Amino acid sequence: MNVLGIESSCDETAAAVVQDGRTILSNVIASQEEIHGPYGGVVPELASRRHVEIIDQVCESALHKAGMSMEDIDLIAVTQGPGLIGSLIIGISFAQALSYRYNLPIVGINHLEGHLIAAMMDKNDVQYPVMGLIVSGGHTILVKMDDFHNYSIIGQTVDDAAGEAFDKVAMMMGLGYPGGPVITRRAKNGNPKAVRFPRGMVRNRNFDFSFSGLKTAVLYQLRKEPQPLSDYAVDTIAASFQEAVVDVLCKKMIKAAHHYQVKTLTIGGGVARNPVLRERLNSLGAKHGYKVILPDGDLCTDNAAMIAAQAYHDRDEAHYAKDKAIEPKPNFPLHHE
Repeated sequence: MNVLGIESSCDETAAAVVQDGRTILSNVIASQEEIHGPYGGVVPELASRRHVEIIDQVCESALHKAGMSMEDIDLIAVTQGPGLIGSLIIGISFAQALSYRYNLPIVGINHLEGHLIAAMMDKNDVQYPVMGLIVSGGHTILVKMDDFHNYSIIGQTVDDAAGEAFDKVAMMMGLGYPGGPVITRRAKNGNPKAVRFPRGMVRNRNFDFSFSGLKTAVLYQLRKEPQPLSDYAVDTIAASFQEAVVDVLCKKMIKAAHHYQVKTLTIGGGVARNPVLRERLNSLGAKHGYKVILPDGDLCTDNAAMIAAQAYHDRDEAHYAKDKAIEPKPNFPLHHE
């Protein structure tokens, strides 16, 4: 089964062709970082306009790279949510038009589910249960997975998401947007133990997260520093902040893995690209006897390959555009047990 996936939930316009839910034949992602960077965050109207301009080109590119035409596609998958309402409407409208034109079934996908399976989609030997961590600009969620369809949320952030904290701290230091990559670059030259920032809720018995206190602590630390900030101060604060975030994420994940006696650890979402987080999780997995499965770089951010892969497992829910419309769900929650 060849699935054409379309993703437009925020500021990436993406399309991919995935075969049988695991073999990626193409995965095209058009980023909008240059458009939104000057504003310090995503501007919804600009994101929607850019999706309109390039979504057809991105889909054509995905088909071309896969060596296919629409006649070779068996199913269309599109992100239904969560995300920006305008961006979602454009992706869904385009996907439904294709479904109607080529008489193909279509299925709407929760892209958080896509993040959960992104690292495992091409693996044949996944050992369940799995402890999955979705960590991005909008979400920080711990999920226990029994298989592709059966999972339960066991913890999530009560305030800022981890990626959101990266963006806000980068803005405080005048480093630009998006915050994750630039803080990671500056942190390479800093001492991660120089400033002991708080680890929110790390001692709590539950598996929830909090990053607002950490963000405030960084603000107070910046006020203590001589102005303008020296390169040394920026690098040190960046490294110490990143260490605090990674420490919390890993400690909560390992604690949850012990409690639920899982066999495998995986992460997904934009922050999953962070090299310190990936290295730490690999190290802890080896230490505690868990198999760790990490997504490739292009499968961490919002992408269409994970949407197409999830659609293969949800194909029984597909319908035809002429029979039923897919409604955008900007606040689409994870379905859980």
